[in-house]
Amino acid sequence: MATAAAFSLLLFLLLVASSSAFYLPGVAPRDFVKGDELQVKVNKLSSTKTQLPYNYYFLDYCKPAKILNSAENLGEVLRGDRIENSIYTFKMRTDETCKVACRTKLTKETEKNFKEKIDDEYRVNMILDNLPVAVPRQSRDGSQLPSYEHGFRVGYKDILTGSKDNKYYINNHLSFKVLYHMDPETDDARIVGFEVIPSSVHHEYSEWDDKNPRVTTCNPNTKISPGSNAPQEVAADAYIVFSYDVTFQPSDVKWASRWDTYLLMNDDQIHWFSIINSLMIVLFLSGMVAMIMMRTLYKDIANYNQLDTQEEAQEETGWKLVHGDVFRPPTNSDLLCVFVGTGVQFFLMAVVTMIFALLGFLSPSNRGGLMTAMVLLWVFMGLFAGYSSARLFKMFKGTEWKKITLKTALMFPAIVFSIFFVLNALIWGEKSSGAVPFGTMFALVFLWFGISVPLVFAGSFLGFKKPPVEDPVKTNKIPRQIPEQAWYMQPAFSILIGGILPFGAVFIELFFILTSIWLNQFYYIFGFLFIVFVILLVTCAEITIVLCYFQLCSEDYHWWWRAYLTAGSSALYLFLYAAFYFFTKLEITKVVSGILYFGYMLIGSFAFFVLTGTIGFYACFWFVRKIYSSVKID
Repeated sequence: MATAAAFSLLLFLLLVASSSAFYLPGVAPRDFVKGDELQVKVNKLSSTKTQLPYNYYFLDYCKPAKILNSAENLGEVLRGDRIENSIYTFKMRTDETCKVACRTKLTKETEKNFKEKIDDEYRVNMILDNLPVAVPRQSRDGSQLPSYEHGFRVGYKDILTGSKDNKYYINNHLSFKVLYHMDPETDDARIVGFEVIPSSVHHEYSEWDDKNPRVTTCNPNTKISPGSNAPQEVAADAYIVFSYDVTFQPSDVKWASRWDTYLLMNDDQIHWFSIINSLMIVLFLSGMVAMIMMRTLYKDIANYNQLDTQEEAQEETGWKLVHGDVFRPPTNSDLLCVFVGTGVQFFLMAVVTMIFALLGFLSPSNRGGLMTAMVLLWVFMGLFAGYSSARLFKMFKGTEWKKITLKTALMFPAIVFSIFFVLNALIWGEKSSGAVPFGTMFALVFLWFGISVPLVFAGSFLGFKKPPVEDPVKTNKIPRQIPEQAWYMQPAFSILIGGILPFGAVFIELFFILTSIWLNQFYYIFGFLFIVFVILLVTCAEITIVLCYFQLCSEDYHWWWRAYLTAGSSALYLFLYAAFYFFTKLEITKVVSGILYFGYMLIGSFAFFVLTGTIGFYACFWFVRKIYSSVKID
């Protein structure tokens, strides 16, 4: 009862934390006075149809005299962010009605680039004081609450009925709105909102002067709104004039809550009741299974301990009968040690990352912080990977600890890095900014070989120095013959059945994670994610223990790999769900984009397999040692 009450209290606290806007900002608040210069920074061009980001200046937009790159962290580079300065500058709390930025002439190549990006529904991402630009839109459900989109479209096309030549129009006029919150005691203000309404305007002028452009359709007395002017068509040899205006508007939103708008951009709001209901069902089923298991085990142990005579002992059946073989090292024990060590590394990385995210250190405002933390934590958790694999290897009577350590340090990263390298080559071939540069690739290799590998060796050295784990029963020299198993106890069937329940614990949350990754939305409910992770641990452990118990009762003592694969098979369902999501929710048509999606989801599923398999293995390992140390073995 006390454990259940404590768990309920933890569940309540985490739900409160996850549903609130509790997070630490990525940067310190910055105060502005009237007249301070503000410069808009430009980020990547992104599209949910191709998943290939491009540099802002890949298109022929207005360029400043000197393009300056902002310092990006490791996570930003891996995400494809490329933050640079722009020609859009404002004066704090000083409205600009219509200001000409520049004029460019399209060539056949730049025309083609613009049309391709409009076809693929690319969006332009901009940043002001660490706030991404948002586009107000009409709410689809008729709600009065404001609704926004990330970035603005490059342009749009007018589909002509019965014609192959569609007309393309570029959004060359931007109407910015900057929301600010005034300090009641001083004249300082903080920026709390950054919105834009894009328009396509065919600007008119008689003669062009670069130093003092005079455009009849854009002057201080002109107010441009969408549809108020003839649109600007994208065509070769056409001159395009880019313009903008800015309006400053006071707001009651405080600086600490300025990210709330961006975190509520999803069309599909989380249905708390249905998700919590699903989690409660999983908890209830897990509790029922645990209760049945404990009652059955207590009965078995009591019966076995009452067998006093030799005749009764000869009539033993069930899991006690295989006590002389249950701790026999499995085939490919080296590989099992490697996977278990890697799983421990993943588990600790996931736990520490979620704790930091739950406390707000890895909020969406800290751009790239989540991915940077995951990479660095993976590297430093190599110490525990080496320790775990070495301890298990020594229990299996292994002696060549350096060999197993090298496999632990290289096997999983090598597989992931190989897939990542091929995918990165495809992105590089598309000339996308999502391609990881050579310097970053070198940094990743350095983190791997310079830090992770030595830490794995250090952990393995410490683990191998420890005395081996003693088995509670002795292992016979001659293996016992395993009787023929029923069809439902065959390895393939029981392994596939075992992965259903862990996947059922996470598939609802998985939908929102995939949406945030592939549909360019923010994921921020880390408290709820932590709860789902705890449920995943419980279900992986319990389903593995149950099936392991049934397996031992059938006198099949080959449980080592079966325990790992039973929980790890949930990764197969995860990958199948990712394929279902691809065909039902995404509109990806390019072959390269499809390869990128399934390549990255393959890496994610492999990591999920290692994580859940390790959880199931350790749960079954604890269970087997517990039951065989609880009975009297002559």
